[in-house]
Amino acid sequence: MKKLITLSVMVAMVAIACSKSGSSTSNSTSGTGGTTVNCANIDSRFTAVVFPIIQNSCGAVGCHNTGSTNGPGALTNYNEIKAAATQIKSSVESGTMPKNGALTTAQKNAISCWVSSGALNN
Repeated sequence: MKKLITLSVMVAMVAIACSKSGSSTSNSTSGTGGTTVNCANIDSRFTAVVFPIIQNSCGAVGCHNTGSTNGPGALTNYNEIKAAATQIKSSVESGTMPKNGALTTAQKNAISCWVSSGALNN
């Protein structure tokens, strides 16, 4: 019985810890080079900031336009981008994307913060 109670307490503690660390209200995310980025002051709205970055850096150069089979495929609308959000964040933070050109630190941070905050259609 003691083992069952101990196990139950441990599971509850892990669940609480995970729910706090994975909260969408977090104001920080890991950024480029492993640094922590405070997202509280970074504009990471999808429509105004993130979508234009992806359109200009990923779609306009022909890599992820309609019909693309590169990486996650086409990145031409919210649903496609949302489906690939984690992969986009990883590729942008590591510097492997975009292939043609580079994003500024501010652009990388906006994408990272958008994904970390739940990749909302805002």
